[in-house]
Amino acid sequence: MELPWTEKYRPKFLKDVVGQEKITERMTAYVKDKNLPHLLFAGPAGTGKTTTALCLAREFFGENFREGFLELNASDERGIDVVRGKIKEFARTMPIIMDFKLIFLDEADALTTDAQQALRRTMEQYTKTCRFILSCNYSSKLIDPIQSRCAVFRFRKIQRTAINEHLKKILSIEKIKYTDDGINVITEISEGDVRKAINILQSASVVGEVNEENVYNIASYAKPEQIRNILKLTIDGKFLDARNMLDNIMLNYGIAGEDVLIQMNREIFYVEGIDDKTKMKVVDAIGECNFRLVEGANERIQIAALLAKIANLN
Repeated sequence: MELPWTEKYRPKFLKDVVGQEKITERMTAYVKDKNLPHLLFAGPAGTGKTTTALCLAREFFGENFREGFLELNASDERGIDVVRGKIKEFARTMPIIMDFKLIFLDEADALTTDAQQALRRTMEQYTKTCRFILSCNYSSKLIDPIQSRCAVFRFRKIQRTAINEHLKKILSIEKIKYTDDGINVITEISEGDVRKAINILQSASVVGEVNEENVYNIASYAKPEQIRNILKLTIDGKFLDARNMLDNIMLNYGIAGEDVLIQMNREIFYVEGIDDKTKMKVVDAIGECNFRLVEGANERIQIAALLAKIANLN
């Protein structure tokens, strides 16, 4: 069975991890030293946190790394029972391959406060036989005692050049034609998320050449100039024209309301002929609209209200 490209091209060794050279350099030093502290990987999705943990385990334990490595997702098992059960049970048994085993707890910021308190004690008790790697998007959601027990590594969004190179390498192996414009659009849409970039790439490759038009259609993403036109029309007071244009884009591309707001927030800074004060007011209005959408408000009504508010700025 053919694997999705995100798994098929997931790096197996630290040297192959995309765009996190400083972090992988430190991890390689741990491998050479044959020792490591508890680790906390923090950063946005798709920046290589899980991949780095898997590569680290493979380089410590070899191809049979699963014998000394337990991987759990805290968003699935977030209560105190999983700490007292699976984690404690694995941590207390003696290691076979090396002097210690590894437990990788993905999305650790989803753990309840009680579970985090139990985890803190477990990390303390079984340090000799087990080391923990915690992964999260927001380290601030973890209690201070856990953070203080870990060496913290902050994963940054991957730079565009690194993502471009990686995507072109995949297309070369798969023998699929592409245009530079198509790759650049994927990189822009993914915003430093390698996993998202690869998923879009695979979807676009199914319909033929990976070019700009295919990528926009597959990714449900409006062209930047379309969003800028809508913003310019709105600021100029042409509310109905802007609303109709946005309705057509959302209908044709199937774009969600929150995605429209993300694009607006990015493109407002590139709209010509608008002073900084107006741009500030537009950003503020977009922020309010986004909050309402997150709270569950109707997206069509809220986005129409946003356009009306922007149209009234001048």
